[in-house]
Amino acid sequence: MVTTESAATRQGRSPLLTGRRGWAPQLSVYVFILVPFLALLAAVPLAWGWGLSWLDLGLAAGFYVLTILGVTVGFHRYFTHGAFRAKRGLRIALAVAGSMSVQGPVMHWVADHRRHHAFSDREGDPHSPWAFGTSPMALARGFWHAHMGWLFERDLTNRERFAPDLMADRDIVLVHRLFGPLTLLTLALPAVVGGAVTGTWWGAWTAFFWAGLVRVAFLHHVTWSVNSICHIIGERPFQSRDKAANFWPLALLSMGESWHNLHHADPTCARHGVRRGQIDISARVIWMFERFGWATHVKWPTPRRLARLSRGAED
Repeated sequence: MVTTESAATRQGRSPLLTGRRGWAPQLSVYVFILVPFLALLAAVPLAWGWGLSWLDLGLAAGFYVLTILGVTVGFHRYFTHGAFRAKRGLRIALAVAGSMSVQGPVMHWVADHRRHHAFSDREGDPHSPWAFGTSPMALARGFWHAHMGWLFERDLTNRERFAPDLMADRDIVLVHRLFGPLTLLTLALPAVVGGAVTGTWWGAWTAFFWAGLVRVAFLHHVTWSVNSICHIIGERPFQSRDKAANFWPLALLSMGESWHNLHHADPTCARHGVRRGQIDISARVIWMFERFGWATHVKWPTPRRLARLSRGAED
C-alpha cells in the first residue's frame, strides 16, 4: 500500500518539502480553485437558454486552447521534462501561457510534477490516488486527493531540489513572480474582448463568466483528471514503474496528455500518443515549433525505443 508522508515527516523538514504557504498565498489557492469551480457549477442552469452567445463560446475555446497548451507543451513537456529546447521568446511565451491556466506559478508547478515522477504512486508522490490503500473507500479518498485535494495542503515542494534550473533562469523567475497579474489578465482579457465586440457591459460580463471563470474551471478539471483517472483506470501497453494508464476519452480535451502510460514509461518523449489513432495535439504543436525553428533537439519516439518498452511491459 502506498502511504503519504506523515505529519511527523513533514514537521521533520522532509528534504522533499521547503516550508509551508503563508495564509495569504493559501487563501489565494482557495480562491483560484473554488471561484472558477462555483462558476462551472452555475454554468449548467445559466446555459439553459440564457447568458451564452457564440462569441462567448469562441472566446472560451480560444483561451482554453491557448492556456492548456501552455500547460501541456510548456509547463509539462518543456519545463518539467525537457522534451525539446526552446528559443528565448518561445520559452517566455510558454511560461506566460501556462501561468494563465491558473494552476500555480511555473516553478511550483514544475517542482511538484518532477517530484511526482520521482516518487510516482509511492511515498513522496504529492498526488497519487493510491495513497490510502486499494479498497473501494480508500480509492474514493485517493481519487479526491489526486484530483484536487492535494492542492489544499500548505506544504511546498523543495524548488532547490526539483527545479534549480528554473530558479537560475531570470526570465522564468520573473514570470513566476508575475503569476498574480497573469491570473488577472487571463480573466480580464475575455471581458475586454467581449465588451469591445458587443459594445455592452453585458457582453463583457458574459465573456468574463464563460471564457474566464468557466474556462479556467473546466481546464483545471481536465488536467487534474490526468492525475486521478489516468492513474486508476485505462490501458497499460508500456512498462512503467507505477500505475499510469491511457484513458482515451480525455485525449482531445487534454491535448494528448491522457496517453499517460507511455509518458511515464518514457517521460522525456515529446509525443505521448505514439500508436495509430492516438491523437496528440501537443506533439503536433511541438512539431510546428520545430518546423518554424523555434524548438530544437526534440526528443521524438523511435521504433527501437518503443519496441523495448513494449516488450518490457509484456514480460
